[in-house]
Amino acid sequence: MKEKILVVGAAILDVLAEPADEHVFETGSSPADAITMRTGGDALNEATVLAKLGRNVRLLTVLGSDPASEIIRGHCRKYGIGLELARTEPGVDTGINVVLVKENGERSFLTNPHGTLRVLSGEHLEGELFRDVKILCFASIFVFPRLGNAEMERLFQRAKKQGVLVCADMTKRKNGETAEDIRGALACVDYLFPNYEEAVLVTGKRELHEIADTFLDCGVGNVVIKCGDKGCFVKNREMFFTSPAVPGVPCVDTTGAGDSFAAGFVYALSEKMDLQTAAAYANACGALAVQKLGAAEGIDNIVQVENVVKKYHSP
Repeated sequence: MKEKILVVGAAILDVLAEPADEHVFETGSSPADAITMRTGGDALNEATVLAKLGRNVRLLTVLGSDPASEIIRGHCRKYGIGLELARTEPGVDTGINVVLVKENGERSFLTNPHGTLRVLSGEHLEGELFRDVKILCFASIFVFPRLGNAEMERLFQRAKKQGVLVCADMTKRKNGETAEDIRGALACVDYLFPNYEEAVLVTGKRELHEIADTFLDCGVGNVVIKCGDKGCFVKNREMFFTSPAVPGVPCVDTTGAGDSFAAGFVYALSEKMDLQTAAAYANACGALAVQKLGAAEGIDNIVQVENVVKKYHSP
């Protein structure tokens, strides 16, 4: 049986307005060139990109029992994303975000803290999760208030005991957490994908080497810091390097760019590529993602990504 990648995290809908005029609250209404609905959420974004790249993906998420959840389930059927492990909470609304996209591609979010986006908990992570699983992607530390260090550490330890490679993304901390506060979970992570701002907040450091060293001291195997249009910085205990971003990319919407980056890196890991090549695939996926409105709309297939890598990546 083909080995799977298990992605754990949020699956929601995004309603995107582009461009969003910040004066709308003064004027009462504002025209937008496009208002569209897309699937979103860190885990569903990663799973979608990985599926488009040809991976066998299983998604563990929480959905409601409502029209929004049916749209997400239909999306997963379309791309062959397995929902055998998805949990249904009938009394909870499936998460919907309103994404306000500025002319420069930056975005702001309106979120429902009472929807499924926040309810994933330790009880949802019980049972046989890792059968035929090769890689676990936990897509994002700090998103779920009911998943603290103990719950994440237990999940990651279970994965490690079954020989599963553990990858984790991150979002901005919510309650002043530090790397030390999640040391137990970090010690089980083989690849960590924070962006620079997230990493600065949780480590208290600003220099890339010092940030990476803080995570390495907590037991992380490989630290991959996403640096936006500067590419990424990769460090482990034996080596470090910077991988430049794809140049000249027109930025339409940064929604999901970090998720696409992580998916590109994980894809390369699943193909046993070296770290430099993995970083190039990740940067290519991030670059493709920002060129279209929506979290995963810019990536179509692995050939498209490989063409970008071949054009800009020097072996």
